[in-house]
Amino acid sequence: MNRVITKTHLSENVIQLEIEAPLVALAHRPGNFVIIRTGQQGERVPLTIAAADQQRGTITLVIQTVGHTTRLLAALQPGDRLTDLVGPLGRPTRVHRVGTLLACGGGVGIAPLLPIVAAFKAAGNRVISVIAGRGSKQIILENEIRKHSDETIIMTDDGTLGHRGLVTDGMQRVIQREPVHLAITIGPAIMMKFAAEITRPLQIPTIASLNAIMVDGTGMCGACRVTVGGKTRFTCVDGPEFDAHQVNFDELINRLAAYRDQENATN
Repeated sequence: MNRVITKTHLSENVIQLEIEAPLVALAHRPGNFVIIRTGQQGERVPLTIAAADQQRGTITLVIQTVGHTTRLLAALQPGDRLTDLVGPLGRPTRVHRVGTLLACGGGVGIAPLLPIVAAFKAAGNRVISVIAGRGSKQIILENEIRKHSDETIIMTDDGTLGHRGLVTDGMQRVIQREPVHLAITIGPAIMMKFAAEITRPLQIPTIASLNAIMVDGTGMCGACRVTVGGKTRFTCVDGPEFDAHQVNFDELINRLAAYRDQENATN
């Protein structure tokens, strides 16, 4: 079983776990995710890998407590072990030289955005990152994002950090002043939907990393199906990244709400 090495509280309900997983760390690429489980009767939880350290043989996961299972994960301490960890899963991000990348992350979506930002910067691109949250306490990994970005714009709903407004407001600030050659957005589905609407009329290629409901992670169960370009795709094996302009976000949002009552019952 995979041992928890370190635990860090990033905000009131968001924790970061560094987990011993040498083979996953070796094979990891930006955009990959794992599925983890704690307890023999525990749920399977998909989480995008926020960082991997091949020398230490560890991966870093960021977890937001939203229900019973994520609270169990948040209660883990250094030395505790996960029951299962499977990965790396999904198709990795296609990192290449594009020119200027506009990287947009909201809430815990900032965590999976980090390795993508780092990889595109290392590939020689200009990287402008826009990270957003409800308030200053919801902005995570700010220093790490800044380290790999040419510019970082922070947006908060209440204006307690950076600029007051939404991630789309930050995107507009950038797009109105300079050319953008590729946009990547990771966060709540509603955020990604409107981010795609900002770039659509300007024909800026835009990638969204989808957070569909997932069970087995191998494409067998069909729980993570999404409609992209009018065709059914499976987030776990075809994604998690898709052309944001082709994603049926309304369908995705409805499917994500399917178990809202059950989630609320465990809070």
